[in-house]
Amino acid sequence: MTTHKNLLGGPDPTHLPENEEAYRLLDDDALAPAEVVAKYPTFSLAWATLADEAFEAGRVVESYAYARTGYHRGLDALRRAGWKGHGPIPWSHRPNRGFLRCLAALARAADAIDEKEEADRCWQFLQDSSEDAYAELRG
Repeated sequence: MTTHKNLLGGPDPTHLPENEEAYRLLDDDALAPAEVVAKYPTFSLAWATLADEAFEAGRVVESYAYARTGYHRGLDALRRAGWKGHGPIPWSHRPNRGFLRCLAALARAADAIDEKEEADRCWQFLQDSSEDAYAELRG
């Protein structure tokens, strides 16, 4: 694989590590999302799934709580992966999608409970982190 230097001088993209076992359990419906979270509490995709399910069921405050938890667990993982608080978090890298989905779910739930400033901040953070994620998740 060839890597290219960032010619614009900004930070390199951050790529979270894979968790194949957590993906398998979630993807194969081997465990419910809450069970995956209990087994792998740092796996943001399971938190995002819980947030989406709660939101779709009209449980907005619950969705907000799930999204916030996954968001913070994702921030911790990003920092461990070398992220310095800014820079690209590519949607194309599968492990990043859990964090990005939590960020969008948090923005959506904040909007729903009239937390306008937080919703705007989260949508902007998503767009700044990944234009692809923003286009996919904001739509």
